[in-house]
Amino acid sequence: MSGQDEIDKSSAPLIEHLAELRTCLIRAVIAFVIGIVLAFAVAEPILQFLLAPIEETLRDLGDPSPTMQYTSPQEYLFTLFRISMVFGFALAFPVISYQLWRFVAPGLYRAEKNAFLPFLIASPVMFLLGASFAHFVVTPLAMAFFLGFVDVSSVFATLLQSATGADALGVPETDSGISITFFGKVNESLDITLKFIIAFGLCFQLPVLLTLMGKAGLVSAEGLGSVRKYAVVGILLLAALVTPPDVITQLILFTVVYGLYEVSIFLVARVEKKRDAKLREEGYFDDEDEFDDDLDDDDEDLDKPKE
Repeated sequence: MSGQDEIDKSSAPLIEHLAELRTCLIRAVIAFVIGIVLAFAVAEPILQFLLAPIEETLRDLGDPSPTMQYTSPQEYLFTLFRISMVFGFALAFPVISYQLWRFVAPGLYRAEKNAFLPFLIASPVMFLLGASFAHFVVTPLAMAFFLGFVDVSSVFATLLQSATGADALGVPETDSGISITFFGKVNESLDITLKFIIAFGLCFQLPVLLTLMGKAGLVSAEGLGSVRKYAVVGILLLAALVTPPDVITQLILFTVVYGLYEVSIFLVARVEKKRDAKLREEGYFDDEDEFDDDLDDDDEDLDKPKE
């Protein structure tokens, strides 16, 4: 067999893999486009759902008719398109993940498939839990903190006076300086909400990521426990960066993420225990080896000079 024939045979599988990758990417892109179209059809109800925490906060602060605005002709359309992009990806994620699995699975052993598939399912579930926590718990607290500095109730009075023509400028008369009110912009308010959702959704991936790394042997429960104090500092910095300067919100995020870190240590320990039990059954190591290691450690302790 000539060298050219060997090159041709070795390049054939590569071409087949590239063709399969192209097919998977095309199907994933088509699913993403379909998801965007479907999400755009219901983008306005989704926007109302995302802005519900701000609406409830404004009503609690005394505004009987919460109102938001946009200041450029294309702003509202682009806001709906952003929502369509995010939720379109969420709708298309099952198809995208299946195409990823379809491309990767043939190169994995059966044990690797059984190990990887649960994490592919757990990841979107944990992201959904984090997003729900952000929307129903964190965002209302953040909005109450941000909007607590302005007189929201005066917005309604300003709009009413402007509509009735009581004042040419639409600004109520006051003897105590300039009246500061809140006129929320749709895109900016949505930006805060989406940032919370994405941040908490990613934070809730911590158990999935660390457990997967533990299954691959990259981290251990003992190692994660030994760096616990550094993890506390890192989580505190994360809470300070992704939340408003509100102690209550930061404590909530710290408590949740640190709890997920402890859960990750527990899951990694279980993974290590199952892996050791399987290796022991297959005869790769036994209890005698562990007993000999313990004896060696005891001998080293005896050999040390006493002070």
